[in-house]
Amino acid sequence: MRKAAGRRWATLRSRRRSTGRPAALSALVLVPMVVATACGSAIEGAPQADTGPAVPAGLERFYDQQLDWGDCTLLDLDYPVNEGVECALLEVPLDYSDPGGTTATIAVSRRAAGSRVGSLITNPGGPGAAGTWMADLPVPPKVAERFDVVGFDPRGIGASRPLVRCRTDAEIDADRADLDVDMSPAGIAETEQESRDFIKQCEDRVGTDVLARVGTEDVARDLDVLRAALGDPKLTYLGFSYGTRLGTIYARLFPQNVRALVLDGVVIDLEAESPQDAAYEAAEDVVAQQAAFQAAFDDFARDCTSQPACPLGTDPAGAVAQFRALVTPLIDQPIPAGDGRMLGYSDAMVGTYQALYNSALWRSLVDGLAGVAAGQGDRLLQLADQYMGRDADGSYTNTDDAFTAVRCVDEPAITDPAVAAQFDARIREVAPFADSGTGTGAAPLDVCAFWPVPPATPPTTDLPTDLPPALVVSTTGDPATPYQDGVSLADRIDAGLISYTGEQHTVVFSGVDCVDSVVADYLLTPENVGRISC
Repeated sequence: MRKAAGRRWATLRSRRRSTGRPAALSALVLVPMVVATACGSAIEGAPQADTGPAVPAGLERFYDQQLDWGDCTLLDLDYPVNEGVECALLEVPLDYSDPGGTTATIAVSRRAAGSRVGSLITNPGGPGAAGTWMADLPVPPKVAERFDVVGFDPRGIGASRPLVRCRTDAEIDADRADLDVDMSPAGIAETEQESRDFIKQCEDRVGTDVLARVGTEDVARDLDVLRAALGDPKLTYLGFSYGTRLGTIYARLFPQNVRALVLDGVVIDLEAESPQDAAYEAAEDVVAQQAAFQAAFDDFARDCTSQPACPLGTDPAGAVAQFRALVTPLIDQPIPAGDGRMLGYSDAMVGTYQALYNSALWRSLVDGLAGVAAGQGDRLLQLADQYMGRDADGSYTNTDDAFTAVRCVDEPAITDPAVAAQFDARIREVAPFADSGTGTGAAPLDVCAFWPVPPATPPTTDLPTDLPPALVVSTTGDPATPYQDGVSLADRIDAGLISYTGEQHTVVFSGVDCVDSVVADYLLTPENVGRISC
C-alpha cells in the first residue's frame, strides 16, 4: 500500500493495498506455534540443522529473546482477531546505535503451520500500515502446512509502542475538510503553516527521539531481530507495495540472511548519491505514480461510459471533463453525506483514488459519483473513510500520521519552491482527472521540507549482486506501483518475474491461481522462475 492522495502533491504517495483483498483489515489471525526450528535455504523438506548467522555485537539480548505467544487480547488491536491466532511482543532497541538505551516493542502475530519448517514473514505495505492482520493471509495449503504465517506492526504503528500519533480523531476530521487548493501566495503560506503546525503536534505528542527512528532501515533491523526470535536462520519474506522497499533494504543490510524474497508491487528504492538527487528521484516517482492513476481512471471511464446511466456520460474522451464538473463545485459547496457529515472536495478525491486501486471497486465509484450528481455524498465519503482508516465510531488508526513520519525519514524533500512548482505542474499535466484547476505556477513545499529530524542515509547505493534468487510480481494495470518498476527491479537483481495482466494494486494470494501456484512453489524451493505472464 502506497499512499495515493494527500494534502499536497508530494504526499500523493500511495499506501493502500487492502482494497478488494480477501483478507482485508477485518481479519487478523494466528495459531499456537510449534517449537521453533530452522528453515533450510532452498529445500522443501524437514528442518535443517543450522545455527544461523552471527548476531551483531551488542544486540545479543534482543536476538536471543524468546517470544511469549499468547492470546491477542494482550495487544491494543484496532480489529477483531480470528480464531487460531497467537500474538507476542518483540523487544528491540529504539536506536540501534545505543542498544543499552530506550527500547521499543513490536506487535507480532502468527498462524502456526501444520508441519513447520520455518516462518513466512509478511508486510502489507504502507508506510504506516499495521501488519498483524497478515497472519490470516489466505496462503495456499502447501504453504500453510510448512510455514508459520507471521505478521507484525512496524515500529510506531498499530499495536507497537511507542506509537506515532500526532493528531486526535477530531483533528484528522478537520484536516480532511481543509482543501489546500489555493495556490495564491497567501494560500501557499497558509498550507505551509499548517504543515509546521502538524509537525509541532508530532514533536509535542511523539517526540523527535521517536520520529528519528521510524524509518525503513530501522524497521529492516527489527525484521532481522524478529527472524532470529522466530528461530529462522534465514528470512523468508513476502512484501506488498511499500513492503517491497522494506524487503530490498533488508537485503542491502543482511544479504547473508536472505532465503527467499517475494516482492509484489515494487516501490523502487532510492539510488541517488546525494540528498538533492534523492529528493528529485522521489518526486519523479510521484509523477510516474500519478500517470498510472490517470491510466486507471481512463480504464474506469471506458468501462463506465459503456454502461447505461454512467455519471460520466457516454464518451470516454469527455470523462475527465465530466468528472471535474462533478467534483470541482465541492471546493466551494460541500454536499450532505449522512449522519450530519458533509462531502467536500478533498474527500471526494480521496474516495476516487481509493476506488481506482482495484477494478472491484469501480461499481462503488459509479454509485458515489452518481450520488454527487444527485447532491448526496455518502457513498463517496464511505470510500474516503476506507482509505483514511476511519471507523464507524469516528476513530482513526495512526496510519496517516505514521505514513508521513516514515516518508520524511526515508526520503529527502525538495526545499526549493521553484522546483516544487515544476513538479506540481508536471503532476497536473499527467493526471488531469486530479487537477483542481487552481494552479498558478507556484506550489507549497511538502511537509517533509520542514520535518524536525533529518532523513536517514541509505545503507548502500545498490543491492548486492549475490543475493539468493528473488521473485518479483508486477501488475500491468497497477495504479499505485507502476508495472515497469517491477520489471526494472527484476532486471537489477536478476530475479524471477511474474507479469500479471490486471487492474489492481498487487495480486499475490488474491485467488489468481497462475500467480499463487508459482509463488507457493517458489516459497517452498526458492529458485529463479524466469519470466512468467499470467
